[in-house]
Amino acid sequence: MLEKSFGLLFFLKKTKFSKGTERLLYGRITINGISKEFSTKRNWYKDRWNQGANRATGNKEDAKSINYYLDALVAKIYDGKRELITNGEDVTTENLFQLLFGNTDDRKFILQIFQAENDKMKALEGKGYAIGTIKRFETSLSHTREFIKWKYNCEDIEIRKLDYEFVKEYDFWLKTVRNCSQNTASKYVGNFKKIVLHCIKSGWLRKDPFHQFKLLRKEVIKEFLTEDELECLMKKEFSINRLEIVRDIFAFSCFTGLAYTDVYKLMHSQFFTGVDGKKWISYQRTKTLNLTKVPLLNPAIQMIEKYTTEAVNLDDKVFPCFSNQKMNAYLKEIADLCGINKTLTFHMARHTFATTVTLTNRVPLETVSKMMGHKSLKQTQHYAKIVDVKISDDMKRLRQKFV
Repeated sequence: MLEKSFGLLFFLKKTKFSKGTERLLYGRITINGISKEFSTKRNWYKDRWNQGANRATGNKEDAKSINYYLDALVAKIYDGKRELITNGEDVTTENLFQLLFGNTDDRKFILQIFQAENDKMKALEGKGYAIGTIKRFETSLSHTREFIKWKYNCEDIEIRKLDYEFVKEYDFWLKTVRNCSQNTASKYVGNFKKIVLHCIKSGWLRKDPFHQFKLLRKEVIKEFLTEDELECLMKKEFSINRLEIVRDIFAFSCFTGLAYTDVYKLMHSQFFTGVDGKKWISYQRTKTLNLTKVPLLNPAIQMIEKYTTEAVNLDDKVFPCFSNQKMNAYLKEIADLCGINKTLTFHMARHTFATTVTLTNRVPLETVSKMMGHKSLKQTQHYAKIVDVKISDDMKRLRQKFV
């Protein structure tokens, strides 16, 4: 609601501490007939004050100084009024006073809120939030803090100051100063957006600064091993034991779709006999916490048997995994030895399971999505886009119409 009337007045007030003609300088804001007074915390002289002009009289330096101060105060008050309008808040005396003179403890600051939400996530680790999600939001908070320091040269800003310009500049800063790719920048801005939406839902922010801002993501074609490359990898004999171990664990992931962290934590107790009487895996995905069940193919079973001792402890890990960093470094060696001209990473095994092992062999998309532990079918659909056999099947049906 816009104000119907707005008034700003400065005046001198005598107090019990006043001496001679010296008075305490006060201000009064009146909006729609409702007034509130505030102290400027400055003193001035009754005989050197022009009430009609609301300013000190004379050309002395002390008069110029007090008038400069009042000019700055007027600008601050009108900036506050504009801020209320921009944020869609009612222009009332109470709202303006709260904005200008309110206790800092009553105001909301974006980094404080961001940190509080991250702390809640941390407390719920494994009970709704995966460690990967928590780390991603911690990184996003760090980037947001750096941006505010870079752009505004302050430690934090009030959430009411968030606007479209802030979001646009943050996105630009991530791409330039932080040198993030389009998708990475969109990921961090998207994390920040979730905090902003929390502020809106809590009633702390009325206007959405993300209104008309679009998070753009470029589609990335994810590499995977072809059937020939996978077969070459499986048959390759290595003279170095660590490379053989890494190849075996990688191959296991190619035939199960398990991500590195899930293979690393895999225990013998997670195997069970499925409805078909065959061996299955049941595990909770580290990334999404989704409960996932996967029937085991023979190559995967062979890898398990290879690393299983006669006396199996159900609490023992199935595979002797190296760190993810070392696994990826050794996979580069393996790619060279196998003549695979691709940047081999452990996560490529998951893509290989989705494409070469399942979709190419006409396993329905819905089934693949379940085994991958995806939250929605949309996450799995991009794999189908790169499977030539699906294109071939679709065109085969079309050709029959044009015989």
